[in-house]
Amino acid sequence: MIRSAVTVSLVEEVRGGPFVFWHDLPVACRKASELGFDGIEVFPPAAQAVDTAMLSKLLSANGLKLAAVGTGAGWVRQRLSLTHADPDIRSRARAFIRDIIDVAGSLGAPAIIGSMQGRWGDGVDQETARSWLADALAELGHHAGKYGVPLLYEPLNRYETNLANTVETALPLAVGNVKLLCDLFHMNIEEADLAGALRRAGQHVGHVHFVDSNRRPAGLGHIDYAPIARALADIGYAGYLSAEAFAYPDSDQAAAQTIATFRRYFPR
Repeated sequence: MIRSAVTVSLVEEVRGGPFVFWHDLPVACRKASELGFDGIEVFPPAAQAVDTAMLSKLLSANGLKLAAVGTGAGWVRQRLSLTHADPDIRSRARAFIRDIIDVAGSLGAPAIIGSMQGRWGDGVDQETARSWLADALAELGHHAGKYGVPLLYEPLNRYETNLANTVETALPLAVGNVKLLCDLFHMNIEEADLAGALRRAGQHVGHVHFVDSNRRPAGLGHIDYAPIARALADIGYAGYLSAEAFAYPDSDQAAAQTIATFRRYFPR
């Protein structure tokens, strides 16, 4: 069964970015539960900022699961990336992600690597950057496996990285315990056929960001979700559709819009 989730950002530096709820975990959990979401996806400033005992209690009290935990604050706040020319920065990036994996894994959830993948250029050629990224994903994926969860790797659009923009270019990196996070916003920019790309990814799909073409909540852009729903059914996907979308026109309405669209295309 495909499950629904909604994003909660705890990072002040990305206020106004594509996250539905902001800063107040108790309120976000209560509202997600009241709307009927199955889980939440959390974007913390660092692993040390997550009170796992408190989060576990909030999830349990509201009948929710932790869908995933993002690592992007490592890039936003510290400019860490797995493909930086400086080996110390690459090492610190791995450590930052490893700590997030420990937090997420202890609660049965995967960690996400998106913006922390970095890019090639500035003294690093494409082949070298891809090699560094593949090595880091393999190591961190193995670490995530200790918790019985995958590591999620997210191909991003061309304006955010030049390493892997499509499912086809990301698939060689989805080995071992690494799964793909297929974000419909990025896919809308880079893929000629979203449903076809999901079918090509097949069992490598580990998570989906459920959002529309303009980064607004699902149903407020021009993505056709019917073929996407059929493709996910065809590949036997049973993970989360998580709303990484702008809080448009506000958090409450964005969450309500998302769950309404989810129920339309993924009825139970």
